[in-house]
Amino acid sequence: MADRATVSVYEDRAAEWRAEREPKSTSAAEAFAALDRPEGITADLGCGPGWHTAALPSPALAVDAARSMLEMVAEHAPNALRCRADLAALPLATGSLAGAWASRSYVHLDRRHVPLALADLHRALAPGSPVELHIFEGDADFEPFSDDDFPGRRFSQWPQDWIAPLVEGAGFALDSMERMGRPPKAATLIVKGRRARTLPDTVGPEMRLLICGLNPSVYAADAGAGFARPGNRFWPAALAAGLVSADRDPRRALIDHGVGMTDLVKRATPRADALTADEYRRGLDRLVWLVRWLKPAAVCFVGLAGWRAAVDRKAQAGPQSQDLAGRPVYVMPSTSGAAAGYQLADYVSHFQKAAALET
Repeated sequence: MADRATVSVYEDRAAEWRAEREPKSTSAAEAFAALDRPEGITADLGCGPGWHTAALPSPALAVDAARSMLEMVAEHAPNALRCRADLAALPLATGSLAGAWASRSYVHLDRRHVPLALADLHRALAPGSPVELHIFEGDADFEPFSDDDFPGRRFSQWPQDWIAPLVEGAGFALDSMERMGRPPKAATLIVKGRRARTLPDTVGPEMRLLICGLNPSVYAADAGAGFARPGNRFWPAALAAGLVSADRDPRRALIDHGVGMTDLVKRATPRADALTADEYRRGLDRLVWLVRWLKPAAVCFVGLAGWRAAVDRKAQAGPQSQDLAGRPVYVMPSTSGAAAGYQLADYVSHFQKAAALET
């Protein structure tokens, strides 16, 4: 969630911020506004006084956690819709946005909570929608700048080589990344992409189990939850095993139960046999990065095919002798309704054994 101390700075000093930080140009936002996009509303996330909102297609949606900032938006973008909201939990309908511009706003979220915030942005965007994020380069989880002229704020900073796996994991196709000098305290990374037709990771700190599927089906991508097809036994088994308490709700699985979800390959396909060996290799590299960063207690691969293709072609169901970035791995059979020879009780047992690896 948004840091209350940071939001308070913007609430209390909004007029000073407007006077001192007005951008010299809005040409970047104008260029973003000119991109092709689906029909719908484009959002300025962390809009501040609305300088960039005015450059976006009208009517734009101005979103900020600080009421004082939103009250100034009408001066710059009188036709804009306004919404006071937390970037970590956008109160927007699924697929309601046609684009998202976010200039140095996600920098005010704890780095470990950014993947889930981007998953929520992914949910709110229509497939193919353009996205532009401006974030700070560096390696700081959530710290103040020592010489901040608006003290009390905290910032996350990102190594450049983390951006591609972060963005891909969040369900976006990365088009480009540019680096801008040091205005005002740290170099800014300008990340441009589009909302892909896939599933975003639902991951965060202190996961007791990270579930890894092979790749999303097109059906699951459109449904917004992995293993969503009727007849798939993942969710009935996870409920029966006590892993989760809400059906087909990966966000609640993470927040309420510490169960994260990702995929070895993010590209959605009608069938898994459309995947390539290179996609498996790159997917494993991204997964190793994710596990090394967020350190789940254990990782569970659902379906033997992913682990066999990426790590051990002779692997059998059960705990694996090889770990993943220092974390124990459990591999279980596919929960697809097409997988013959397994009953619901078999999957319940596998989930319980996978969860027991954390101890």
